[in-house]
Amino acid sequence: MNMKRVHKEAIQLMGVAARTSNRHEAGPEGKIPGLWGSFFQSGLLQNDRVNGGLIYGLYTDYETDVNGEYTVLLGCENMGGPDSGLPSEYVSREVPASDYLVFTSERGPVGSVVIELWQQVWQYFQSSAESRTYTGDFELYKAEGFDPSDAVVEIYVAVS
Repeated sequence: MNMKRVHKEAIQLMGVAARTSNRHEAGPEGKIPGLWGSFFQSGLLQNDRVNGGLIYGLYTDYETDVNGEYTVLLGCENMGGPDSGLPSEYVSREVPASDYLVFTSERGPVGSVVIELWQQVWQYFQSSAESRTYTGDFELYKAEGFDPSDAVVEIYVAVS
C-alpha cells in the first residue's frame, strides 16, 4: 500500500447513488455491485456535461463513522455545476475541499483490490494519529481503458 497526503479543492459530481453501510455491503444485500451496473448503463460517461476522464466512487452523508450508513455515488465531475438542470436519473453531490490521505492499491481485479485496500485503510486509522473527518471520501478510477479485471484504484480519505 502506497500513501501520500494531498489537498483537493471541492468539485461537483453527478451520477447514480444509493444509501448503504459496510455491514450491508459485506452480505448479499450489498448495493454497490448493482450500482456499478447502473452507472455503466446510464451513459453518463458519454454525457457532454461531465468530465468523463475519471470515475469517482464518492462516500458521503455519513451517519456516524465506518459503522454507520452512508451514501455512495458513482459518477463523474459535473462541468455544469450543482444547479445546471441535472437530468432526473442522476444525483449531485460535492466532494468537499479537504486534506486527503491517498492510498493506492496493487493492480488486480477491481472487486478484490478495492476491498483489500479499504481493509488496509481501516486498519491504518485504528492506530494513526490522523483522524478521518467523514465529510466525504472517494475512490478514483481512470475511465479510459478501464478494465475491471486489471485495475489500480486510489482511495482518498478526508482527514483533519
